[in-house]
Amino acid sequence: MLGWCDQATEIILSGIALPEIISAFCRLQREGKITDTQYRQLKSVLLADIEDAAICDLSPVVLAQAISSLEKNVLRGMDAIHIGSAVALKADVFISSDKRQLDAAALMDLRIEAV
Repeated sequence: MLGWCDQATEIILSGIALPEIISAFCRLQREGKITDTQYRQLKSVLLADIEDAAICDLSPVVLAQAISSLEKNVLRGMDAIHIGSAVALKADVFISSDKRQLDAAALMDLRIEAV
C-alpha cells in the first residue's frame, strides 16, 4: 500500500474512510490491543498522511454509483460507498484487501489492485 501511495500524484478517499479507520483504532484501543499512546500516535500519523488527500463527499453521483454497485453485487453499504466514490471521481486504480469489494469494483469498470 505504501508503494502505491508513494507513486500517486493524488490520493482520493471516500468521505467515510477517515471515520472507518478511526473506528478501527478505537476498537483496538478498547480491546487492549494498543495503548492510549499508540492510539494517539496512529491517529496523528493518519491525519498527517491524509492532509493532502482529496476527500470525496457523499454526493448524489456517489450515492447513485454506490446503489448501482449494491444492485449488482453482494456488498456492505460502506464498501459500496467507497466504490461509488472511486467511480464518481474516475480513480485510476481502486485498492483494497477485500476480495468481494475488488470484484464489485471491477464490475464497475475500475482498475483494481489487491493489497
